[in-house]
Amino acid sequence: MKLYIADKTCSEAVQIIANELGIAPELIHFDVFGKSTSNGDDFAELNPMQYVPLLVLDEAKERLSETIVVTSYLADQYPEAGLIPPQGTLERVKYDQLLVFIATEIAQKHIPLMRKLMTEAGIAWTSSRIIAAYQILDDRLSDGRRYLAGDTLTVADAYLWATFWGERSGINVSHLANVTAWKARMDAHPSVLKALRDEADVVNAHRARIAEQTV
Repeated sequence: MKLYIADKTCSEAVQIIANELGIAPELIHFDVFGKSTSNGDDFAELNPMQYVPLLVLDEAKERLSETIVVTSYLADQYPEAGLIPPQGTLERVKYDQLLVFIATEIAQKHIPLMRKLMTEAGIAWTSSRIIAAYQILDDRLSDGRRYLAGDTLTVADAYLWATFWGERSGINVSHLANVTAWKARMDAHPSVLKALRDEADVVNAHRARIAEQTV
């Protein structure tokens, strides 16, 4: 199993879930700007849209993309881990609703802000939408739960943490006490810390090889 990642992107969510499950896909770094991969693969052939995460399964080399799809697939393979509700249940439908909410109201709305693609009016409108979405999650956490679905980390936590891009998009939610406390718990979680270490190792090794080739 191969997992194509990029530095400081939503592919970290897949790494976190893999760590929670105790599985270790081969990590391959895709340089978003230089378009090279750490193992020499042509990423455009694997995913014409050229974004991560991309999971290549050993079985028939099937490819899965989209963060929600990849993380949910892995979690579904190990139902005993409790990282996502069972398929076919109302609980799962409502959980999928939460994942789509994070994708559309938070993750995707950060991107044009980070890339400086918007007018002042657009920035103001989009920023207010993102902050309103975080407020909804803050309210969700207000009952004392430690994570979005209860007292243990699940797929939604991994996804939200991996798209917490406020420093790059200019979104400040420090006034939301529950979200801020949740973020601190995630920052200290062993699966998150391992994801960051593993990502740094493969990214730094790839960048070092690129630097050697340009000397």
